[in-house]
Amino acid sequence: MPLRRPFAMLVPLLAIALATVSTTPAQAQPLGPVQGLPNVQMPGVGLPGMVPASPLRSVDDLLRGPLALTRKLQIDALRRSEPRRVDVDPHGAPILRGEFLAMGLSDAQLDTVQALGFSVDRETPADATLGLHFVVLHDTRGRSTARAMRALRQAAPDAAFTYQHLYLPAGEGDVAGATTSAAPSSSTPAQRVGLVDGGVDPADPALAHARIERHGCKTANPSRHGTAVAARLVAGDPDTLYAADLWCGDAVGGATSNLVDALAWMARERVAVINISLVGPDNPVLARAVQAMIARGHVLVSAVGNDGPAAPPLFPAAYPDVIGVSGVDERDRVLPESGSGEQVDFCASGVVGSGRNALRGTSFAAPIVARKAAQLLDAPRGGAAAQVQQQLAGEARDLGRPGRDPRYGYGLLSP
Repeated sequence: MPLRRPFAMLVPLLAIALATVSTTPAQAQPLGPVQGLPNVQMPGVGLPGMVPASPLRSVDDLLRGPLALTRKLQIDALRRSEPRRVDVDPHGAPILRGEFLAMGLSDAQLDTVQALGFSVDRETPADATLGLHFVVLHDTRGRSTARAMRALRQAAPDAAFTYQHLYLPAGEGDVAGATTSAAPSSSTPAQRVGLVDGGVDPADPALAHARIERHGCKTANPSRHGTAVAARLVAGDPDTLYAADLWCGDAVGGATSNLVDALAWMARERVAVINISLVGPDNPVLARAVQAMIARGHVLVSAVGNDGPAAPPLFPAAYPDVIGVSGVDERDRVLPESGSGEQVDFCASGVVGSGRNALRGTSFAAPIVARKAAQLLDAPRGGAAAQVQQQLAGEARDLGRPGRDPRYGYGLLSP
């Protein structure tokens, strides 16, 4: 179903206007009225400068009120709140300042980069589970991101260096007041399903029957985003939820190395289907991890993000064989902010609740699809990603243009 004409005109124009604003906080200026357009606020499209006055305390602060409207605003908020910890790469993607990932370093090259003032994070060892060998490097000399990366590449030109990218939640809403409801337990056999997100609150009524296995933090630090996604993933059933927390109560989280570590844990636990309602840039270390998971027979389901149809593809949804999910509203109309492109395989309801406490975004559509995938796959097996996608395509209700399209994918999957 096509967008109503005013929205169809406004979304790409506002997306273009937002794209022209610098990612540097000192240069960010409020966006004025667009010539020829009414001065309106589009759902899912925020205006630069709408950042919190108080420091961010947790990942949920990135999803509260007007701040939650675009990924760019989330990035700006992180940089303003944590300037010593958060920077951006040359493309404007958020990264941990002074932290880099390296693959293919020989022992001699490792000694060389350490002599240049880079320490090795021994808490993130090379992971044999996925056949992926990388190290996390910290710049102890406080160089600019560009200078530090230049020094690394000059020291080991045949090694692969990348940034410690940060992946952000793909949902929005007043998470402080958001509520989930206890879904009735169905007759569906109990499943094992994975979640990579913020912390999950086991006291939430929607998770009353679930068994939760935790990973990533020494203590539990529930988040509203992680809990809301988990509620849709479990749907009131006595499933075993393998929940990896990438934030541990900190506003700065979602680091690439932690995401890879979470996937490796899921692989060791043989969790067949994993939901990832996070979005970010292409990263060679994450790409290798995703490729390894697919090859091992796991199915990854990911939100496509809420930057609008004109935005470039976001990852991990855009990696080959990952099932990407866009969101629709209560009338099965695609959310104006939902991502669009070849990465969209299916769509599902992206709205939780109603009124002031509603949550919305592709974050909440992905677990509906992941749950249906888990009903088709109880253990990893070769070729599972393609097989499950084909089976789900047979169940989907076609929306939009006939056949697969870049907004709805193969069509709508309902709980």
